[in-house]
Amino acid sequence: MALFGYKVRSPQGNLLTGTIDAKEQRMAVDRLKRQRFIVLEIGEIKKNTIRDLFNTINFLKKRVRQKDLVLFSRQLSTLIGAGVPIVQGLTILLNQIDNSAFKKVIDGIREDIESGTSITEALGRHPTVFSELYVNMVKSGELGGILDVILERLSGYLEAAARLRGKIKSAMVYPAVIALVASGITTFLIIVVVPAFVKIFQEAGARLPLPTQILLIVSTFLRRYVIFIIISLVVFFVGLRQYYRTATGSMYIDRLLLRVPIFGPLLRKIAVAKFTRTFGTLVKSGVPILQALDTVAKTSGNRVIEKAVLEAKESIREGERISEPLKTSGAFPPMVIQMISVGEETGNLDAMLSKIAEFYEQEVDAAISGLTSMIEPVVIVFMGVVIGAIAISMYMPMFQLGALVGK
Repeated sequence: MALFGYKVRSPQGNLLTGTIDAKEQRMAVDRLKRQRFIVLEIGEIKKNTIRDLFNTINFLKKRVRQKDLVLFSRQLSTLIGAGVPIVQGLTILLNQIDNSAFKKVIDGIREDIESGTSITEALGRHPTVFSELYVNMVKSGELGGILDVILERLSGYLEAAARLRGKIKSAMVYPAVIALVASGITTFLIIVVVPAFVKIFQEAGARLPLPTQILLIVSTFLRRYVIFIIISLVVFFVGLRQYYRTATGSMYIDRLLLRVPIFGPLLRKIAVAKFTRTFGTLVKSGVPILQALDTVAKTSGNRVIEKAVLEAKESIREGERISEPLKTSGAFPPMVIQMISVGEETGNLDAMLSKIAEFYEQEVDAAISGLTSMIEPVVIVFMGVVIGAIAISMYMPMFQLGALVGK
């Protein structure tokens, strides 16, 4: 994602400036136009490495957390449902918010609404806090007079999405920590410990066995070129990240990831669960199908799924059913297509999408549990073999050294 700075004119004639995240400038302009802004100036903001580092670790900028947004949505829904006016509700919540960044945003929204701006437009001025999905759902609730119901649904959706992300992250933490610690220990043994032992063996006149000689070659190579290896890895990952930011690169990498054994099916299940949960929530909230598909495509997180959804949107615009273009794309499992088709025929598309989401979220849970239980012993066995091989390579010359001392 790139950061763009913009200067726009609102429908009320006010000049506004701000920043917006988007993959490319065209997408940023489209998002601003959908909020009925007249774009006067827009350009990419070149990133400052030092500033980004501090922002990442939250020293200079405090971010709005997902749980803050969930709590705000649920509390505002309760207040509106109880008949409290929106401005008064925001004032009440403003005194309860601890996050200074979020407090500033809510205060700005309250002032905008007091000056006559719609709730949807006021939220849309803060795209880094309120996503396009959030704004679209609030818009449907504002137009339909069911804002409290929509905010309650939004809270449930955000909590479900946060749970899914949390499960994925927690499942990967333990294997990653084991691999990192074991790799650090192995590197330390090869670079620091092995040369010291080998020097003792050579001074004693012991002939080094083949495994020890190979280990010495690896140790020498790492000690000589460790800086170049680190620099090469950094350059590779930075280049890969820049390539992924391009339309061609993101499409190629996302398609490749979906084909990777074991991880590919898991990523596809995650994408399907996210698609159906988001689409179902939007449809249930009264967002038009075409607008909902446009929002779902941008929040899918996978360019293959995004392309399939956008192609489905164009086909639906021409009069086709939803299930047909999704089936043609080949990006969705047959069961998903069939259930969506049944939902269209019965008029219960939102309920069917929710059932698909629940099923695939359970599938993701099972897949993550299985993957975690498989990765942990594999990593432990692999690192045990590596460290064991190093230990054996060090012990073999000791036997010869003992024989020389005996003579």
